[in-house]
Amino acid sequence: MKAVCTLCFRQCSLEEGQTGFCRARICRGGAIVPLNYGKLTSLALDPIEKKPLRRFRPGSLILSAGSFGCNLRCPFCQNSQISMAGEDGIQTAAASPEQLAAKAAELPGNIGIAYTYNEPLVGFEFVRDCAALVHERGMANVLVTNGTIAEAPWRQLLPLIDAANIDLKGFTQAWYQRLGGDFASVKRSIVLAAEQIHVEVTTLLIPGENDSPEEIRALAQWLAAVDPGIPLHLSRFFPRYQMTDRPPTPVDQVYRLAEEARKYLAYVYTGNC
Repeated sequence: MKAVCTLCFRQCSLEEGQTGFCRARICRGGAIVPLNYGKLTSLALDPIEKKPLRRFRPGSLILSAGSFGCNLRCPFCQNSQISMAGEDGIQTAAASPEQLAAKAAELPGNIGIAYTYNEPLVGFEFVRDCAALVHERGMANVLVTNGTIAEAPWRQLLPLIDAANIDLKGFTQAWYQRLGGDFASVKRSIVLAAEQIHVEVTTLLIPGENDSPEEIRALAQWLAAVDPGIPLHLSRFFPRYQMTDRPPTPVDQVYRLAEEARKYLAYVYTGNC
């Protein structure tokens, strides 16, 4: 008996025991359940600016938690050892939502939990359950996400989230197709999030792929139409994972594109320069 995962645009139709494209969700007993619920691969107390969030609680520390799995296939992934792993491909530590929320509350100076490192939304249920407990303790929830999620679960989760950094990988459907993603889903996620929470956006500039002035201009103009106060982070690419065939993004190119984006947006930051 097949079941359909409705978490993202892929709508994976899975046989009993079959795992979805994200490697983090499986069909069991005719239902889709998360494989990575309560299974952590990474846990660290980070500066909020590392998410990156520059205009949400600056100077704060936040407990950052990651699991495994991702619903994209970016060849330049910076955390491929966990994002591309499945249940049998990586060591994990067990932590219930109650345990993780309690850990967050006991750390001096910590403002909450950031769900990050891999794609947190493929573990939607764990993020949802943790976020509710974190809010009960008067702390903040932060998402670092590719934004590739269906509208219904995104709307369900947003009331529990305080801030998000959403990756906007580029500004063409063709580029998103190469990454195994869906351009429209991400744009919708940014629009819906900007109506309710603090949002910042990150674009990693890949030489010869998504770093033309025309594309960054179109991206910045669209983002300004949503809200010109949304901060945009333009990050420098370094060879990673399956994309080691090109040099890092030239620093002067990053700065030129940032100046282009500043024509339309109030806050544009450059990363790894």
